[in-house]
Amino acid sequence: MTRSRTPLTLIASLVIIGFLIFLFFYMKHQFTAVRTEVTEDVMVEKITSMGKLELVKYSMKDVLEKKQIHTLLPDERVLFVAVGEVTACIDLTKVRKQDITRDSSDNRITVVLPQPEICYTKLDHQRSKVYDVSGVILPSTTKAMIEDIYKLAEKRLGDNAREMNITGKARESAQTIFKPLLEGVSGKTVVLKFR
Repeated sequence: MTRSRTPLTLIASLVIIGFLIFLFFYMKHQFTAVRTEVTEDVMVEKITSMGKLELVKYSMKDVLEKKQIHTLLPDERVLFVAVGEVTACIDLTKVRKQDITRDSSDNRITVVLPQPEICYTKLDHQRSKVYDVSGVILPSTTKAMIEDIYKLAEKRLGDNAREMNITGKARESAQTIFKPLLEGVSGKTVVLKFR
C-alpha cells in the first residue's frame, strides 16, 4: 500500500512544483511588464484662414558669436551655428475685387497684388548647435546666453534674407509660377503688378 502512495505523492509533488514554477514566472512577468497609456485632450484654440501664397524659401546657415566684455572678469562668449529657413509669400487675402481688371479690347487681365512679405522665419533646432560657451561662471548665465543667441539667430536669419532681397525674388517667382497658373485658369493673358 505504501508503494502505491509513493508514485502518487511524487506525481502530486511534481504537479505542485510545476505549478509553483509557472506561478513564479507568471508573477515575475506581471511585475516587470510595463503598460504605457497616453491620454490626450485636444482643443482647437484658434482657426485661421490661410491665404498666403508661398513663393520663395531660403535655406540658410549662419555662424554667430556673441560676447559680453567685462573689465575685470573674463569675457563671456557663445559660438552658435544657426540653420533655418525664411519663406516669402504674397497674402492673397489682401487682393480686392478692384485689384482685378479686365481689358476687353486685347483679351487681357491685370491683377494688382500686395507686396511680397516674409511669411515666417524658422530656426531648425535639430540642426542648429551651440559650439562653444566660454568665460561663463554661473550656469544661469550660460542658459540666458544660449536663449539670447537662439533669439538673435532667428532675427538674423530674417535680416539676412531681407538683405539678399527675398521679397524681390518672390516678385520674380510670382511672374514665373503664379502668372502661368492664372493664365491657364482664365484662358487670357495676365499681367501681374504690385502695389
